[in-house]
Amino acid sequence: MVVLFGVFLLTLLVITALGIVNTRDLFASVMLSGLFSLQMAAIFFILDAADVALTEAAVGAGVATVLLLGALALTSNEERQGRRHGWLPIAVVSATVLMIVYATFDKPRLGDPQAPVHQHVAPWYLSETPERIDIPNVVTAILASFRGYDTLGELFVIFTVGIGVLFVLANGTADGRLALLPSTDAQGLRHHLAPRVVGRLVLPFIVLFGLYVQFHGEYGPGGGFQAGALVSAAFILYALLEGEQTALRAVSLPVLAAMTSAGALLFVAVGLAAMMFGGNFLDYSVLLDDPIAGQHLGILLVELGVGITVTGVLLTVFHTFAARGHVR
Repeated sequence: MVVLFGVFLLTLLVITALGIVNTRDLFASVMLSGLFSLQMAAIFFILDAADVALTEAAVGAGVATVLLLGALALTSNEERQGRRHGWLPIAVVSATVLMIVYATFDKPRLGDPQAPVHQHVAPWYLSETPERIDIPNVVTAILASFRGYDTLGELFVIFTVGIGVLFVLANGTADGRLALLPSTDAQGLRHHLAPRVVGRLVLPFIVLFGLYVQFHGEYGPGGGFQAGALVSAAFILYALLEGEQTALRAVSLPVLAAMTSAGALLFVAVGLAAMMFGGNFLDYSVLLDDPIAGQHLGILLVELGVGITVTGVLLTVFHTFAARGHVR
């Protein structure tokens, strides 16, 4: 049954992708892209990749769709007719598809415990996590503890992306800053009854679920990246419902800027604290007398830092898109 459902989703995925490529209506293309992300999230879920499914649903179908709509507001709704390049693109794509299909013939069977990927470091993670960290979610143990350096690097990539977007969208202004000017017509969707009622009803639950994912990532799917995306989606929905000025009064741009840097600094501070207690950088075992309790505390703090930075960056990017055109 799961296989049939997976084949059904993959078929829908191909149909959606063809629709994205063939349509010239950019608004329809953005909506189809959001649908594509939802289908990918469902596929990840049936493959037991719940952490990735949460991120794909929140970022791909939620935040990314809103940002693409913001970018669409800066251009036309119809794609310009480009030059046709004959059969060369078709030949390149066809050759790539055939090569990928041929490569799948040699891949291990899905879920095969004897697959090479399961014979390298995966057995060590599975055997050592209960003893060294004692949490059920091995993914969180790997990302936040065993491979904490990687996660720290990913966090600074997100931090750098946020700064890059600000530089790009602020280009050409008088002083390099974007200013949100008071606007009497930017009332969001408050005059539309159905979106307002439904949105206000689900907003608290989105935030609550985001907090659950943030602080329950040790015991189930989730963590700072997913929680940050969910909380950001909730505030973006609030801005769409009530207007951007109202959303900025709830969480201002200076607060978002402080969150963007504070989360990354918290992650680094946890690593430095471990060094001060005589351990290695990001070695949480020395934070408390009980090494396992120290691991729990360190993972909780670094995941909180990830969630804060992701929330700050995503909301800053959203408000920067919304501020485009209101330049001081």
